[in-house]
Order: sequence, then structure tokens, then C-alpha cells
Amino acid sequence: MTTYRRYVAIGDSSTEGLEDPDGQGGYRGWADRLAQHIADGQQPVLEYANLAIRGLRLSEIRRTQFDPALALAPDLVSIFGGVNDVIGMRCDLAALRTDYRAMFGDARDAGATVLTFTMPDPAAINPLGKHLRDRMFALNDIIRSEAADAGALVMDFQQFPIAQDPRLWFEDRLHGNALGHQLVAAALAWRLGLDGATDSWQQPVLGPFAKPRPRQQIWGDVDWAVHYLAPWLGKGIRKIPHGLGVEPKRPEPTVLPKSSSQGQESRSA
Repeated sequence: MTTYRRYVAIGDSSTEGLEDPDGQGGYRGWADRLAQHIADGQQPVLEYANLAIRGLRLSEIRRTQFDPALALAPDLVSIFGGVNDVIGMRCDLAALRTDYRAMFGDARDAGATVLTFTMPDPAAINPLGKHLRDRMFALNDIIRSEAADAGALVMDFQQFPIAQDPRLWFEDRLHGNALGHQLVAAALAWRLGLDGATDSWQQPVLGPFAKPRPRQQIWGDVDWAVHYLAPWLGKGIRKIPHGLGVEPKRPEPTVLPKSSSQGQESRSA
């Protein structure tokens, strides 16, 4: 079984953990949860760092996080970004490909296992999703092809219907909720082949989803536009960086303790 000594996560708000509150005023998220899966599933201790900052485009992730991440000498690095490019006014797909190619290739050359993923069809989640679908699928194609060339591992969420379940997404319809982050972490643990990881995350977690009635859907979309879309667009118009003043939540690799349940199992063994 493969074990990992040091895991470093880079990216945007998804990797930072929005909207998965940790109960202490911060965010947990799939990267923290994946790190816990790794720590609990192996005997060697795991050191974990998370350099992600919300609101960044992929070029900004590469410019501000990638070299510092490699300087930490990880043997596992997760790299994900590009959604902020997709939903922005301008989306340079060629630049996204260049950035992914460089980061995947350089991280692999440094000896790290590289982990990434694709996004599900946005039309099932977001009122504007049908307008973003072509861009999102193009981003997914870039991730797949560049990962294949570099030998990076891809969790292809576009191919799994469970990832489109609206109940896994926060009210802003851009970020996963706690359950969504939990599912992403479980899927990534399965993709890594961690000891004890299964494909049970693919099964519906809350029973069949009943679509809202048309009138409910319309009012829900209006409420979303007022409370989430308008403020986000306002920041863009005023050119206010979405991650302004935010620092990495875990900038240095530190040992991640095994979960309490894992510890209890170890003591009883």
C-alpha cells in the first residue's frame, strides 16, 4: 500500500474549504478531510499543509502557491483551479492548459503524486449553469488530457451523477456544503486507493432527489440572484479581489493527528 509523508493542497475556495464550517470560525473542506483519510489509513504520520486562497484564478494559483508548495517537498500534492476563470467575464482556455501542463509536469518531475479532479455539469446546480457548460466541459477536457500526459491522478466527477445532486451544494450554488466536501474527500481517497476506501460514495446519500415545482424553482433562483449573484458581480465590477485579506489557513506542514475513533481502534487492537 502506498503511504504519504507530506501532503500539500493548493487551489481556490474549493480547496480552502468553503462552505464547510469547522465549528471554530474557519473552514474544513475536502482537502482537510482527505488528509484525515490518509492519516487514519496508514501507520506513518502525515504532515499536511493547505495554501489555498479563495477567489484566485488558475494563473494566480500557479504564481503564488505552486513554487511555495514544491519548496515544502510534498510526496502528494492536490492541484485544482480554473472555475473562477470559467465563471469570469473572460476565460482564456489556452492559458489554463499552459498552467495545468506546467504545474502537473513540474510536480511530477519533483517526484510527487499529483491529484486533481473535474467538475460536474453545472446546469444541474446553478441557474446560469447551461451558459457555463461549454466552458466547464472544456476545462474538464484540459484537466483530463494534461493529467494523462503528466501521469497525474484524476477523479472525473463529470462522469458520476451523484456529483450533480443539488443537496451536496451550498446555497450559493458555487461551493459544496459539508456533505459535498465529505463526498469529494471520500471519492479522492478511493481514487488514491487508500486502505479502507470504497466506492460507496457513488451511491445516493439522501435518497432520491425530488425536483422543486416550477414556481418554487423560480423563487429559489430569484433569491439566489439577490443574495449571491449580485454581491459577487458587484465585487467584480468594483475590482475587489474575492480573497482580499485572506491568508493560507495551514501554510506550514504540520503533523495531522489520527482521528479519535482511529485512536480508539489502535488502543483496542
